[in-house]
Amino acid sequence: MATTNDLKNGLVLNLDGELWAVVEFQHVKPGKGGAFVRTTLKNVLSGKVVDKTFNAGTKVETATVDKRTMQYLYADGEDYVFMDLETFDQITVPGATVGEAANYLLPEAEATVATHESVPLYIELPTSVVLEVTYTEPGLQGDRSTGGNKPATVETGATVQVPLFITTGEKIKVDTRDGRYLGRA
Repeated sequence: MATTNDLKNGLVLNLDGELWAVVEFQHVKPGKGGAFVRTTLKNVLSGKVVDKTFNAGTKVETATVDKRTMQYLYADGEDYVFMDLETFDQITVPGATVGEAANYLLPEAEATVATHESVPLYIELPTSVVLEVTYTEPGLQGDRSTGGNKPATVETGATVQVPLFITTGEKIKVDTRDGRYLGRA
């Protein structure tokens, strides 16, 4: 248990049986009336963002979220298997928990897996990954200096918009947050 005076960004609260991460908080002391804490909370599982106000000093229940660096091993049907790099224990993370990160996940890649009471909550990838282009249409000779884009399929099966000069077999750097092309690797 903690009070609203102990809140800080990144802290995970257990409110009504759901886990909420503190995105932003602000202590407010108006000229009239009692102090309060205005927070922006993000649901850890669904990603829903809400604004919630607490009276100053109110007790809130905190949740213990364990973040560990793990290595992605393989996909098992809809699930993904990760190995803890310290203990070598393997855990299975459901495909729904991995979500869009699966588009940028290669075997033996490292990711941060957050768990609460041994239940995987979400995974965090590095901000960029290097992937090989497995297929893209050839660019036309006159198109090399223009700013056009074309779709390219990378080795994970995801489609990334790349400049016209990128060819099949090249390695490119991709932003894992929004799938943008960042440059050649």
